[in-house]
Amino acid sequence: MDRSFIKATEIWEPDRDKEKLSIVSGHYGSFDEFEDHSKTMTFDYDEGLPGKAWAQKHPIILTSLEGSYFKRTEMANKIGITTAIAMPIFAGEYLHAVVVFLCGDKGDYAGAIELWSSDKERRNEMGLAQGYYGSMKDFEWISKNVKIMRGHGLPGTVWAEKMPFIMSNLDDSSTFLRAKKAQKEGITTVLGIPAWMREEDGYVMAFLSAKGTPIARRFEIWIPDDTGEALIFRDGHCDEGVDLSSLYALTRLEKHSTTLGKVWKTGFPILTSKFNLGEEDHTNFSSLLAIPILQNGFCKSVVAFYS
Repeated sequence: MDRSFIKATEIWEPDRDKEKLSIVSGHYGSFDEFEDHSKTMTFDYDEGLPGKAWAQKHPIILTSLEGSYFKRTEMANKIGITTAIAMPIFAGEYLHAVVVFLCGDKGDYAGAIELWSSDKERRNEMGLAQGYYGSMKDFEWISKNVKIMRGHGLPGTVWAEKMPFIMSNLDDSSTFLRAKKAQKEGITTVLGIPAWMREEDGYVMAFLSAKGTPIARRFEIWIPDDTGEALIFRDGHCDEGVDLSSLYALTRLEKHSTTLGKVWKTGFPILTSKFNLGEEDHTNFSSLLAIPILQNGFCKSVVAFYS
């Protein structure tokens, strides 16, 4: 999708010896040359963006690739990619994967990807650690000057509840503290994801999506049912107007037979263009990114991005 806020998505995983990261899947749209080049690369621990995220044990947002440790800057510049985000997925101390989002800095692209972290001195507060805001410069300034208490606002709620949350009704400004300004910028949906290896670090990723330049056209959150045998739908938003609660009211995703179920079973993310939406869902998507939310060795939920 040409107007997508995210231009390319990748998943990097450690090799068997846990020494290098190599790419296992990627969605690059029409950027074939960049894709071919990326597939030839590997990264050591603490090397390049994926390796740095592995070493630092938290997400990283690079808003400028020039002069950074990003290893594909010259080729990225050719296709208009100027920002890179890496989100490591840990099971305890062990890295499962690094998800990388690549974005382009066009002037009219509304949307944001943020990293929030706990304040080292005021442990019940969190502030913006890093963020990429496209064209939303005023909103960026506001975000950099906001402090959020644990349990308040979207990042604070994700931190306190240790679960992902979606907001598609920004009129509820008691939950999303920057709602009015976000609406003025065209933001329609906000997704928050816990992204810490250690809970005390309080890292939260926030994805702010605008309908004109969406981060994803559909977000979904699935959780294990009471039996622990299947996933059930918890929350979501679809830009195409699909009522997801009704669509998935009777749906149970098994561990062995569905993409999201496999993510739940293994604790590894999946990025694929081969997936089934179900007979009653006729929406046309080109890719699915499914991310596990891992805590204390268990997958507590699975978050899906459809583009």
